[in-house]
Amino acid sequence: MKRALISVSNKTGIVEFAQKLVNQQIELISTGGTYRTLQEAGIPVTAISEVTDFPELLDGRVKTLHPKIHGGLLAIRDLKTHQQQMEDNGIKPIDLVIVNLYPFQQTISKPDVSFAEAIENIDIGGPTMVRAAAKNHQYVTVIVDPQDYDAIANEIIAQGMPSLETRKRLAAKAFSHTAAYDALIAQYLNQQLGIQFPEQLTVTFNQVSPLRYGENPHQQAAFYQEPLAQKGQIAKAKQLHGKELSYNNINDANAAWEMVTEFSEPTVVAVKHMNPCGVGTGSTLFDAYQKAYEADPVSIFGGIIACNRPVDLETAQKMKEIFLEIILAPHFTEEALAVLQKKKNLRLLQLELDTVRTTDWKLQSVDGGLLVQDIDHHQIQPTECRVVTDREPTSAEWEQLLFAWKVVKHVKSNAIVLAKEERTIGVGAGQMNRVGAAKIAIEQAGKEAKGAVLASDAFFPMKDTVEVAAAAGITAIIQPGGSVRDEESIKEANKHGIAMVFTGVRHFKH
Repeated sequence: MKRALISVSNKTGIVEFAQKLVNQQIELISTGGTYRTLQEAGIPVTAISEVTDFPELLDGRVKTLHPKIHGGLLAIRDLKTHQQQMEDNGIKPIDLVIVNLYPFQQTISKPDVSFAEAIENIDIGGPTMVRAAAKNHQYVTVIVDPQDYDAIANEIIAQGMPSLETRKRLAAKAFSHTAAYDALIAQYLNQQLGIQFPEQLTVTFNQVSPLRYGENPHQQAAFYQEPLAQKGQIAKAKQLHGKELSYNNINDANAAWEMVTEFSEPTVVAVKHMNPCGVGTGSTLFDAYQKAYEADPVSIFGGIIACNRPVDLETAQKMKEIFLEIILAPHFTEEALAVLQKKKNLRLLQLELDTVRTTDWKLQSVDGGLLVQDIDHHQIQPTECRVVTDREPTSAEWEQLLFAWKVVKHVKSNAIVLAKEERTIGVGAGQMNRVGAAKIAIEQAGKEAKGAVLASDAFFPMKDTVEVAAAAGITAIIQPGGSVRDEESIKEANKHGIAMVFTGVRHFKH
């Protein structure tokens, strides 16, 4: 290797790497800020303008877009016609390109960024050089990640240049880098223009970590984060204690967190296999945890717990009594941490509480494709509901109905939730028919079903769910309504003195 081009926005480690290249008798050429950084460090470097015989133009917008740069990157070195053209035009080969791009992601992450500032931070020359070098990896090495500096320097020192296999790997990484960069720009522009579903959907994610396996040990998996993930999203959780998270842990933790942030009062949600097994609200977090535990003391064993208040000592001591996989909370007091960290494998996740959801899409892969939809952020208001029975719910029933409605939204369809005294007492999840889900919830509730309320994620296609609810002593029901046979369910509710409310909104969850 004889010649390297360096142009980096992220200057981490660049001086040290450049010095190693100089020690190997590699000539350095550079641009703007990188040129000044190397020069100030006493490293011999040539300015791009000296190579191109052309000054940087348009406030630096045009500096590397020149035949003497791209000819040096794209020439096929053992092709005589290319050799002759390079000689005729005074073009020298460039063997190594070290480039990372204008900080577009950091720019648009700023709360007060203007559209003009965002556009100005779209890199043009950088991606062009990266793509040219990556395309010509047979002869050129391209580096876009400072994490690769040491390994590449070692290969150059040991064998004169990186191996072809290394160059291929770096080329793949480079194209991933520019593709992610362009995807983020497209995403930003679509958002600015209000284009919700573009004809070509380009999304990008950054790997957080590989996972031991997926849903099952024979499946490989990794965890990725949106580049602009924000506080309040599970991808931003900070792990304070415990063994590494698994695929199922992250999925369940996300389900629990999405549910607990529906509530403004102190609330605890216990989740197993993406469904709530216990939800409780109270005047304190300890009270809420007690209710969530009592909702299903069998299923909560080995569960994921989400809290929307800081975990205190009293609550931590109670949680420590059973085996739990994960506890999520906006904060843990020092005393609570001291108690919970005695359990070696218990994962403790701290996550900022932000009930303002900004994620626009839910992505669901299918074989050969992708389903995209809005996130279901809908929260019902009592004024949106319509009482359809002779009897209106009492104020106490209204409180429990709205509580149950928040929970049933997060239960896999067909879904039925029974609630009483600010806690779930029965959950029927993922059943093929609605009355089956009701029977499971009622069986779980047992004698407590009497005087409880029932929430259904979708309408009753016939009156049978009301019949089994009446037999169990349910006093009030909340459901979307909208069935052609609604009148049958209404008559059945009136027959048993059950108050029934229609929301006009359904919450299928598959």
